[in-house]
This record gives sequence, C-alpha cells and structure tokens, in this order.
Amino acid sequence: MTRPSSLAPAGPDAAAQAEAAAELLAQASIETTLREAPHLAEAASLLAAGTCVYVPSLPGRPLPQSLPLLADIRSHGLDPVPHLAARRIANAGEAETFLRTAVRDHGVHRVMLVGGDEDRPLGPWTDSVALLASGALAEAGVREIGIAVYPEGHPKITQDALWRAFDAKLALAREQGLGVYAVTQFSFAPERIVALLATLAQRAPQLPVYVGMPGPSDPLQLLRYAQRCGVGATRRALSTLGTRIASLVAHTDPSDQLAAVAHYRQSHDNVVGVHLFSFGGVVATARWIRSRIGAV
Repeated sequence: MTRPSSLAPAGPDAAAQAEAAAELLAQASIETTLREAPHLAEAASLLAAGTCVYVPSLPGRPLPQSLPLLADIRSHGLDPVPHLAARRIANAGEAETFLRTAVRDHGVHRVMLVGGDEDRPLGPWTDSVALLASGALAEAGVREIGIAVYPEGHPKITQDALWRAFDAKLALAREQGLGVYAVTQFSFAPERIVALLATLAQRAPQLPVYVGMPGPSDPLQLLRYAQRCGVGATRRALSTLGTRIASLVAHTDPSDQLAAVAHYRQSHDNVVGVHLFSFGGVVATARWIRSRIGAV
C-alpha cells in the first residue's frame, strides 16, 4: 500500500511528472450552474471539444430546470453530465421523464449519481443505491454513472455505510450493464487523498478514478463550500485565517495539487483524470485548464 507521503511531488523525474500531468489534464472535467449559463460560450472556447461539464443538483431546483443548460452545453460541443441526487427527486416520474429527455434530446449518456443531503427524502428514494436499483437510469438509456468518494469521509454517513453503498453500486452497475467511475470530493489533506486512492486500487482495481480539486477561486468561496460539504481539513485550514482571509490570500490555484496527483499517477493507473470544482468560476477554471495544458 502506498504511503501517504508518496503523494507529495518529489524526485528528479520532472519530465515524467509533466507527462502524467498532461494525461490528467487531457481528461479534465469541470462544473457549471444555471447562473453561469451566460458565460458558457466563453468557457467552451477555452476547453477541448467533448470536455465533460457537470451540472450539480441544487436544493429546491427540480430536475427539468437544468434541461436548457444541458442543451446549451451540448450545443457548444461539450459533454453534459447532470447530477442526479436521489433524495431531492420528488417522484419516479420526474426522474424518468428527465432522463429520457436528457438522453434523447441532449446526448446525455452518463450521470453523476449522488444521494443529496436533505434530512428527509422528497420522494421514493432514500439514497443513490435505491435510485440505481430502480433501473430508471438504464431504462432511459444512460450508459455510465459516476459515483462520489470522500477522502475525508462524509459528515452525515459512517465510513462503513459509505463502503457498503460503494460495493452495492458497483454490483448494481455490473448487473445493469452500466459503466462506472469514481470522482473524489476535493481535499487539501494529501495523505487522505492518497490513502483513498490506494484503498480504491485494492478494493476495485479496474475502477477509473477522477481526483476532485478546487479550481481557481478565492478562499471565501472555498470556505463556504467546505462548510456545506464537510471538507474538514479545508474548512479548518481556511477558518484559521479568520477575518484576515481575504487580505492574506487573494486566490487559490490548483497547480500544486495537480503536481501531487501527477506524482501519484506515475506509479498507479487507477487515476485517469481530474475534476475541477469551479465554485461559480467556470471561465476562470476553463482558462486555468487551458493555461496548464499549454505549460506541460
């Protein structure tokens, strides 16, 4: 099992690390939201054709409201990937209609399957395992699912429960003929990231993993996101700055994290790409990806 310290970029083989970084960036994906729809054309001009663009599920926003954004993403030559949050879906009909329309009209072929953090489910599915088990995704023509994994655990779910759900989703995907990959929550604790990647390599050796990392953003955005998502190390590190946060750190840049993941990628083949959480900065994130591709 790889030691946590092995994630830190080190060693003389800079060329090999740069090649690994280029491979990861070639498979980079990002997120966007309805609020950023006016900026999508600019972001698309900076991204490679076919780049996966994820559309998160937000509380209080019914699934059909994201359909125009999926259409816009596809029209710009990008690959729309909607989040499907089980506990936020009001009824089975809503999910089935949404999925059929997304697949038929907007070329959706993969979805990011998550539970959603509502205290009580709005509809029939208590978690993402139950939604997957319903068969709705395969019946609508979805061919691949992304599943979330957590370097720092989940604030509302025990680690044992997370692994049981992980195993169940792999088994259900296999039974339904669905492809499956994992996307990690972002973390600024390198030892947690590498420990999770090593565990995944042992538990599911054939599972492709995309390592989540924050795109260029200001620390206040990071802190708000970390508080919502339970990213403990990030939340603690940023909150120690207190009221000085804006003046001490103007922005974050994921270059160091990319280098760390590239270092891991040199000796492991389960990591196939990176996923950039844009925090409302889809253009800045797209520009960063383009600049980094040009630098390696």
